[in-house]
Amino acid sequence: MAPAPIVCFYSIWSASAEDKVKIMPLGDSITGSPHNNIKNIDFVGTLPPQGCGFDYDGDNEGHGGLLATDLARDSRLERWLGDTKPDIVMMHLGSNDVWSTKKPEEILGALDKLVDQMRASKEGINILLAQVIPLGPAGCPTCMRGVEDFNKAIPDWASKKSNDKSRITVVDCHKDFDVKGMTRDGVHPNGKGDEKLADSWFEPLVKVIKGG
Repeated sequence: MAPAPIVCFYSIWSASAEDKVKIMPLGDSITGSPHNNIKNIDFVGTLPPQGCGFDYDGDNEGHGGLLATDLARDSRLERWLGDTKPDIVMMHLGSNDVWSTKKPEEILGALDKLVDQMRASKEGINILLAQVIPLGPAGCPTCMRGVEDFNKAIPDWASKKSNDKSRITVVDCHKDFDVKGMTRDGVHPNGKGDEKLADSWFEPLVKVIKGG
């Protein structure tokens, strides 16, 4: 499944700044990264843009079927970080873990390892972590509750895992997201869902980019 677009930028940052801010969108097939009219922000990842029908800066690490618990057990993220050297990581990750009946503590344990890998690549890396969108695929009656339980555990974990050099900002992508009206299949956002996700990410990401 091609990654769905999450963030559309129009004018959030002066194009005259000397250094580009390198942003890695990290997640599963819900993740992606269109971009427009910004010269000093570079979305990075080992995957090229997919599925939008227009040109955009769509490099990303949105891998279909990706589980946080699987990613934490191998060296893929370390390789991706080494290849792209992001300043900011945007994570919408954990949906497939919930679908696979992983418990919140298992998923957060995996995220703990992934954050350690990010900080090993750049001590002052900024991390935005989504409370993931609702999940309502056919044949998974426990997914909606599983997502709610996972999301509920995120803020306390993020607060404890944050430090002065590398903050974890929690982004609520779940609130007001209508799984019936904003997804194509109970999982992957449609056009309305893409817009809703863009709105959810926009202000927190701008604040981090500007050092707020």
